[in-house]
Amino acid sequence: MEQEFIKPPVEVRYREELEALKNTDTGNKPESWQMSPKAVRTFILGSSKPVVYAGKEYHIEKKYFGNDALVERCIVTLAGNRGLMLVGEPGTAKTMLSELLSAAISGVSTNTIQGTAGTTEDMIKYSWNYALLLAKGPSREALVPSPLYIGMEKGILTRFEEITRTPAEIQDSLISVLSDKVLNVPELGDSGFLFARPGFNVIGTANTRDKGVNEMSSALKRRFNFETVMPVREAAMEKQIIMNEVNKLAAESHIAVEADEDVAEILASTYHELREGVSSYGHRIDKPSSVMSTAEAVSVYYQAMITGYYYGDGTLSMDSLVQNLVGAVSKENKDDLEKVKGYFNTVIRDKSSKEGGLWKEYYEARKWLR
Repeated sequence: MEQEFIKPPVEVRYREELEALKNTDTGNKPESWQMSPKAVRTFILGSSKPVVYAGKEYHIEKKYFGNDALVERCIVTLAGNRGLMLVGEPGTAKTMLSELLSAAISGVSTNTIQGTAGTTEDMIKYSWNYALLLAKGPSREALVPSPLYIGMEKGILTRFEEITRTPAEIQDSLISVLSDKVLNVPELGDSGFLFARPGFNVIGTANTRDKGVNEMSSALKRRFNFETVMPVREAAMEKQIIMNEVNKLAAESHIAVEADEDVAEILASTYHELREGVSSYGHRIDKPSSVMSTAEAVSVYYQAMITGYYYGDGTLSMDSLVQNLVGAVSKENKDDLEKVKGYFNTVIRDKSSKEGGLWKEYYEARKWLR
């Protein structure tokens, strides 16, 4: 019986798609990549034509909804052996994109450093099994490899999440590795040089809201190509993302409920208008300071969905949707709740009177905005 996970890694979730693409790939592959840049692009951005492998058709779904040209540039950067840095607002799918790239290129997306204020150089490069170190002295057997070491040794990608959350001196430990593709382990003497195998590279992510927390040095910045991941600009695309992600979450949790397109449209419209500061009717809106990201919208919808599944009749109520919206908006700044109230008392009021139906229910649920 196949083992189940709460959140399967990308290479497990899309195992069949990856196998089909690898075995039908005729493009030019960089050394040690498991598929060509063309196939990597197809895996991430989908294909209108099915891939036929072993007598079966595989429909490659679009997994990243955003700037297709950005994805192509990311793939080319990694093919050129230059580090890739994805920057942008929280919730803009930087992590998801790095996971997709790693799974398609290296076959593994879990070789990851999670940047925090407490991240040390040992967590990035290597540490020691001190029992073996005392018993046998410095040796490869006593060395405990960390993600960067593993990436160099195996020739796979290393993901560095939230790099600007780590102290500057820890960040700078990457400089020589990215420049010379070699890691020195002084304790091993003359044999302590680990030269990176083909296929190794680093994908970093950084939130623009963390700018100035631990600003990257100019020397480190020069080792990366920077790509800015922008929030979704189209409400229709945001609706599609919400539906796709919520349905995936429901399937992973064995919840037999599907996302409602009309509810997803209302939530996507809310997040889009609050983020942009203008409604589809031309109202000017006070933008909340909180992150109005698509990822937050997915979370709000999913929480409302499972509330209806476990406590209600299996349907999503607008009361629950607004309650979860309140929690999401006010977690960083409670003053933002007043801006959302103003949005409901103008934009949603007008949509309620013109559209009726669910918009009216949504407007009536404003009682939870307190």
